[in-house]
Amino acid sequence: MTDFPFQIVGFDLDGTLLDTAADLAHALNHALGHIGREPVSLDLARTFIGGGTGQMLRAALAHGGSADGIDVTALQDVLVGFYAENIARHTALFSGGEAMLDALAARGVHLAIATNKREDLARRLFDEMGLTPRFATIIGGNTLGPGRAKPAPDMLHEMVARCGGGRAAFVGDTTFDVGAARAAGLPVVAVSFGFNDLPARELGADTVIDHFDELVSALEALSR
Repeated sequence: MTDFPFQIVGFDLDGTLLDTAADLAHALNHALGHIGREPVSLDLARTFIGGGTGQMLRAALAHGGSADGIDVTALQDVLVGFYAENIARHTALFSGGEAMLDALAARGVHLAIATNKREDLARRLFDEMGLTPRFATIIGGNTLGPGRAKPAPDMLHEMVARCGGGRAAFVGDTTFDVGAARAAGLPVVAVSFGFNDLPARELGADTVIDHFDELVSALEALSR
């Protein structure tokens, strides 16, 4: 099919395409336990996800008191090391994700990832889940260097360039995603089932979906 309105559709990873909360929470609690802090619940951990592992860790430390006297960089290495070794134990596509990716691919869409997760971790996760071949490019929060992760538009500009140009849309779950898409001049779809840092309908996206079986029609409607 060649009449689909977007040549490129980009996705955030954590909380948008994949439910990574359980594996991230286990890694976070491993790091907290390393310094004698109490673990956090899965529901609370979900609220810390979205800005990369550093932000997730700092949010958890602030929730538990203070980061005074803690080498946060070293503790982040502990978190990431555990996460890398246990990256796909519980992670899965959100409901309808596989059929949605198939539907977009059948329409000739270039699929892309732009995530604040480190690129090496994103690639490791996708490799373990067998998803890597589906995507034209995978761009992580460290791919372009400091200060260029979402909500800056740089990753989305790079995504479009790597996919050969064309009309693009982005799909995400947080203010980081919507802010990056707005700054890049791209239409943006928010998912209500992700790790929303605001209620999904308050994120400022062009439209909101509650299930991936709504995405193709939502993107078609954005072109009208």
